[in-house]
Amino acid sequence: MKKVLSIGLVRGVLGQIVGTAVGIGLLTGIRALMGLGWKAEPAAVLGAFFGVFGFLIAVGSVSDWWKWAKGEETIEAEDFKDLPGVKRYYGVSLDHKVIGIQYGITSLILMAVGGTFALIFRTELAASGKQFLDFDLFNTLIGMHGMVLIISILLGIAAMSNYLVPLLIGAKDMAFPRLNAFGFWISVPGSLVLLSAIFVGGFDTGWTGYPPLSLRAPLGMQMFFVGVFFNGWSSILGALNLIATILKMRAKGMNMFRMPIFVWAVLATSIIALTATQLIGLSFQLVMFERLFGMPFFDATKGGNPILFQHLFWFYSHPAVYVFILPGLGIISELLPVFVRKPLFGYKWVAMSSMGIALTGFLVWGHHMFTAGIEEYLRVPFMYSTLLVAVPTGVKFFSWVATLWQGRIRFPVPMLFVLGGIVVFLLGGLTGPPNGTVSTDLHLHDTYFVVGHFHDTMFGGYIFPLFAAIYYWYPKITGRKLNDTLGKLHFYLMTPSFLVMTFGQMYIGMLGMRRRIADYDPAQGFDTSHLIITIAGFLIALSILFLFINLIRSAKHGEVAEGNIWESRSPEWTLLPSPAPAHNYDQDFRVVGDPYDYGLAGSRYIEPVLRPVGDD
Repeated sequence: MKKVLSIGLVRGVLGQIVGTAVGIGLLTGIRALMGLGWKAEPAAVLGAFFGVFGFLIAVGSVSDWWKWAKGEETIEAEDFKDLPGVKRYYGVSLDHKVIGIQYGITSLILMAVGGTFALIFRTELAASGKQFLDFDLFNTLIGMHGMVLIISILLGIAAMSNYLVPLLIGAKDMAFPRLNAFGFWISVPGSLVLLSAIFVGGFDTGWTGYPPLSLRAPLGMQMFFVGVFFNGWSSILGALNLIATILKMRAKGMNMFRMPIFVWAVLATSIIALTATQLIGLSFQLVMFERLFGMPFFDATKGGNPILFQHLFWFYSHPAVYVFILPGLGIISELLPVFVRKPLFGYKWVAMSSMGIALTGFLVWGHHMFTAGIEEYLRVPFMYSTLLVAVPTGVKFFSWVATLWQGRIRFPVPMLFVLGGIVVFLLGGLTGPPNGTVSTDLHLHDTYFVVGHFHDTMFGGYIFPLFAAIYYWYPKITGRKLNDTLGKLHFYLMTPSFLVMTFGQMYIGMLGMRRRIADYDPAQGFDTSHLIITIAGFLIALSILFLFINLIRSAKHGEVAEGNIWESRSPEWTLLPSPAPAHNYDQDFRVVGDPYDYGLAGSRYIEPVLRPVGDD
């Protein structure tokens, strides 16, 4: 028992259970003293909040801050001792690499859970008529699929950013290691609260939580709101930490235009997450308060305005699309020159295009509301601002094509996923304008065309680059290579299956198939298309299963990765062994050139900084 309780994650879950019970009991006791009866919803909400804080206390992510508040001495972050072996990943660590892996494992688990939800409701949709799901559970699963995978993507972005940014800029760790650990651990109980929504009635609003439907939804709606609320905290704290790290901890000589493109992408992403995430937290919090206290923010019968929720929600949720894809596009730009053996074309333009996408992303939210009853004079400005995003995005495509032109291209598994990401994201970009122009959006809005477009954008902008990053940096993380055969099987099975799925979704969408619908009229003739889409979805899941097998198998049995296996100019490959040691670089280095000058004779990116004799 003592060994079990020594595992931080186990203590955290037990702390969440105890905290939840304390919160429910506290509110129940207060209501009893006031002569009020039992009411499940406020008790459950307070219990969820107490449960999250109970988890954080029990896992140990606030113990150092508590010692500091009491005036006790705390150790320096660099003197923090991790547990040996895999145990370090089940408890609090201050090492950015361990935290990045914790984020990554959690992200992949949630990806599997959210994907499983999709397979269940896709099986229901494979034929018209009710098969095995009742409509309430279908609605819950389709909403959970959306939000669980959104949280998975946010945690995946945090995984790549946490692990790679300090290595790429020459820092020993993140600017605020304890805040970094806290940002991860708050996402774990937040995700558990989100998943608990299934077991307390679910919800029927989809992943957006629109009122007035969300005001009448079961108790699961509140758990949905609370879970997203705490994951939003994680995103905000992580963004703050990354901005401070990038701006203040770069190696000598690394000015802004000598930073790796991935770091530029993370900086732009962090600016969005820091400034916009509060809006989705606020919108969900207001619905929580309206349900708990009767505050009439969005109930039109009481003077509220449901359109206000949509403005608050989409002011975050469309920029959030760029939170999802900007790091992925950064991965593409980061890896492309390595396998093409040419400089990245238009480096400065690509760097600034990430900032341009981040800024224009705040001006486009209204195109989600063309059919919602917003003022007509807002439609055209939002249409033009939406189309304007294509300009900085086009800069990236032009750079990628020009970089590929006449390059000495190699095709290892990471490069396959880079090229797949470019093609699929292009499809997402080309299918975007019909949703951003008023005349076509009025027909396509809330159809499966939007589903196909969104999946193209997410897979091309995040999933394909994520897999490219996994295959590329896995040897640096573990010291072993992933199996090439399984990797190619993963790519060549997933890519055509995904294209079939999304083209099928867009096809039936143009014919009028509504999204988030549990059944459809067989007379519409969608049965064959839905069956093909469902089969393609299962093939995608099978391909990702090959990745999971590869990750687990290669950790012990993979080929040992020695030296700079990709012939990269980046410091983590040229200066560090695999796996990377604690605190990264034991010797400082200076940046003396450009990061992507592949193929240029005599060019250098970094050189060691010689320390004075006797300097420790």
